[in-house]
This record gives sequence, C-alpha cells and structure tokens, in this order.
Amino acid sequence: MCRSIKTLRPPALPEKATEDEIRAAALQYVRKVSGFRAPAAHNREVFERAVEDIARATADLLDGIEVRGSGRAAHAS
Repeated sequence: MCRSIKTLRPPALPEKATEDEIRAAALQYVRKVSGFRAPAAHNREVFERAVEDIARATADLLDGIEVRGSGRAAHAS
C-alpha cells in the first residue's frame, strides 16, 4: 500500500519501535488514505485524531505480537 511504511517488529527492527517510528508510520498511513499530505485547517483536528488513534492501535498491535520461536511478545511493555 504505502512503501514508506516500514515493518516495526523484530527481526526487521533489532529493538522495540520508538514512539516516533510508530507515529511516523501512522502519519504515512493517514496521508495515503486521506490523500492529503497536510490537511486544510478545517480537517486538521480529524486528521490528527486519526494519526493518534492509528499510532495507539499500532503500539497495541506491536505489544501483542508474538514472534514465532521466541515464546514471548515481540515488544514487552
């Protein structure tokens, strides 16, 4: 879908993804889906809310994923 969004879990990343990396991926997703690189003033609030919601969902996903063979979550909180 969006080639600039990178995989944020091991083994693609050697360590836990940072909040900045998660937010950057969420921002790229919202930009792609909305078709806006930067929203107009009247869309800014909903755009930013979407980025935050997707970043939160992404962090939850990464915290819950188990990497096969490790026997533990990829990103323990």
